[in-house]
Amino acid sequence: MPTPTTAHITRIEAAISGGLAAKSSVAASWVRSAQLYRLDPASRSGDSRITASELALARDQLGPLLPTAAPHLDRLFQIVSGLGACIVLADSRGVVVDRRGAPGDDRSFEQSGLWTGTIWSEADVGTNGIGTCLAEGRAVTIHRDQHFLARNIGLSCSSAPVHGPDGRLAAVIDVSTARTDLGDAVAGLIGSTVAEVARKVEADLFHLEFPRARVVLVPGLDRGLGALLAVDADDLVIGATRAARQHLGVTGDLATAPRLLSDLLGLDSHDTMDKAERGVLTRALVRSSGNISAAARALGLSRATLHRKLDRG
Repeated sequence: MPTPTTAHITRIEAAISGGLAAKSSVAASWVRSAQLYRLDPASRSGDSRITASELALARDQLGPLLPTAAPHLDRLFQIVSGLGACIVLADSRGVVVDRRGAPGDDRSFEQSGLWTGTIWSEADVGTNGIGTCLAEGRAVTIHRDQHFLARNIGLSCSSAPVHGPDGRLAAVIDVSTARTDLGDAVAGLIGSTVAEVARKVEADLFHLEFPRARVVLVPGLDRGLGALLAVDADDLVIGATRAARQHLGVTGDLATAPRLLSDLLGLDSHDTMDKAERGVLTRALVRSSGNISAAARALGLSRATLHRKLDRG
């Protein structure tokens, strides 16, 4: 009878030779692991780990992402801890820079490589939650024998990307467990939860990046997608999340080349000067709760001038 390792290797070889890469994203990742990265699924070599000083530098390079993500990771761990799971946050290179786990499980997860300083890129360990999420730029669940390396087939890993305020992939959140009784349905639920947490971290980072801007939710999309725009006082879009960029086809640096909000959302942009002025006057009245004198003072106008402009409108 073949060993689990032998059976796993045979399955991978059959999938690659059978041309399943075109039909399965997991098989496509196996092909990359074997042919692009020249990895051996039977490899038992130790994990790639960076030094303590390199880890400190990697954490510093993430800037506000770590403290912003921390409370979300804490709440996520409260949800999944009963499944014997640990949570890791990896940077864009696949380096684990932060983690959550029950002390009683720490030794097991450290031996599995789910520990700070360990590298989980596809190039290093083949198909896995973190590395494949980075390679494909989307949320993935790699369940047990979907891993490339036979030594990782005891793990079930759900990962989701975290994009920075500029839309670039900045990190990955991963939940992993070695529970043998974890079914596909539960793994799918974990994956959905991880993706939602990643979107919340993205939204917090976005608000932090544009503290004085008006943040607008792109209409017509599920609220959970996190498609947000940062709009300045002149109704210019100066920032957009990854989801907003994808939906609206936005590229480039909006900070140096902003776009009109009305143009991006397909609104009527043929405003006249009179309409623009009317909008300013209306907003001033709303802010002053309809008090003409207060609105006039805020606009630097006399009460009579404000009355005249309103009557003309």
